[in-house]
Amino acid sequence: MQDTRLRANGVTLAFGPRVIQRDLSFAVRRGSVFAIMGGSGCGKSTVLKAMIGLLRPAAGTIEIDGEDYWAATDTRRAEVSRRFGVLFQNGALWSSMTVAENVALPLQMFTKLDAAAIGMLVHLKLSLVGLAAAADVMPSELSGGMRKRAGLARALALDPGILFFDEPSAGLDPITSKRLDDLILELRNGLGATIVIVSHELASLFSICDDGVFLDAESRTAIAHGSPRALRDSCDHPTVQAFMQRARMQSAQPRDNQDGR
Repeated sequence: MQDTRLRANGVTLAFGPRVIQRDLSFAVRRGSVFAIMGGSGCGKSTVLKAMIGLLRPAAGTIEIDGEDYWAATDTRRAEVSRRFGVLFQNGALWSSMTVAENVALPLQMFTKLDAAAIGMLVHLKLSLVGLAAAADVMPSELSGGMRKRAGLARALALDPGILFFDEPSAGLDPITSKRLDDLILELRNGLGATIVIVSHELASLFSICDDGVFLDAESRTAIAHGSPRALRDSCDHPTVQAFMQRARMQSAQPRDNQDGR
């Protein structure tokens, strides 16, 4: 049995009196690609914020490798957070820095490596995402897909064990999105990383995710657990079915079929 890398236990998230999601419980297995799914406005990104340390839950616990993250001191949470790599939706690159300088920043902030060692690691991380030739390029000169990959290289800088992706396919054309999906799987398979993806892009989720949780905006809680494909094919909850079936034809087209090539 695979061990659990991350666990939510009875988590409620709120902004003041406004509850976003309540009583969330799920486990993310080590080495899995886990999807946080649901329609617009259900609170997917809010759940992500709680998981990466940007929003304290109103109730419940979030455990990282068995440790209660939000019960720890600020110093300890900062240490645990260095196990995370986060790719935000827009890449979140510093526009005044080159691609290489963006990737080097976490290494400069959180390690004692000298400039030569940092330079070697930056080259390695950019090579992993296919951007070694773009080291001296400014973010404004990159395409959307390249900005995502540059952001991913920075997320990988500290060799995190858990990678979080917030809508990684947003704004990308189908070919670029497929390449990013393939890269995510390469990182999972090659580095053994645990992946958590927030997305409503079903073609991508069907292609790469092997587990997940489905959030509902109306009841404000999780209404289904399982892989996107399993929920599409066997979940009988009407909200889940309406969401999944809207893209059945799309998901059965080239990207879905490529699994069997």
